[in-house]
Amino acid sequence: MTFTQNAMPIFEQVIKDYHLKDDIDQPMQNPFAAGAIEAYLYTKCWIDTVQWHLEDIIRDPNIEPVYALQLKRRIDKSNQDRTDLVEMIDSYFYTLYGKLTPKKDATINTESPAWAIDRLSILALKIYHMKEQVEREDADAAHKALCQQKLNVLLEQQKDLSTAIDQLIADIEAGNKYMKVYKQMKMYNDPSTNPILYGQK
Repeated sequence: MTFTQNAMPIFEQVIKDYHLKDDIDQPMQNPFAAGAIEAYLYTKCWIDTVQWHLEDIIRDPNIEPVYALQLKRRIDKSNQDRTDLVEMIDSYFYTLYGKLTPKKDATINTESPAWAIDRLSILALKIYHMKEQVEREDADAAHKALCQQKLNVLLEQQKDLSTAIDQLIADIEAGNKYMKVYKQMKMYNDPSTNPILYGQK
């Protein structure tokens, strides 16, 4: 079984679990052992799923401004949590393959495995919600047809991205690629580097 063959059912399980209640405030019930890569993947997709719905809610043109600001702060925190999980997943790969000696002509990839997996998680959400649009009983035929076209593209993208991720991991294992773990260093979250924050001291 490839990495993405393991990951995709977990992402699909998360999205299904979330939509049992479809509540942005519901607690996550991670079924996997703490510290396992499966637990990281479940948590990662849970964060993405809750944020997906936060992004829907905040776009309500009639939203109360104070509530909108509360949601914006929550989305900001969610983005940081998402970044933290990506770095944890990359650390997993680095621990797994960090002691391997790359070939002399090995190259580095434009993105790490975990950031590609981040896109795969979000793609699973796009597929789920595009399927909802295709199956909407209150939508007309033109809307459903357009959404089916988009769904077909998303499914092809999912296949291609999964293949690329598995190939990247195989290349790292074989020494054809090497990886580094870079922290994102988001300056706007840091009170010592955001001038709005440190200027208030």
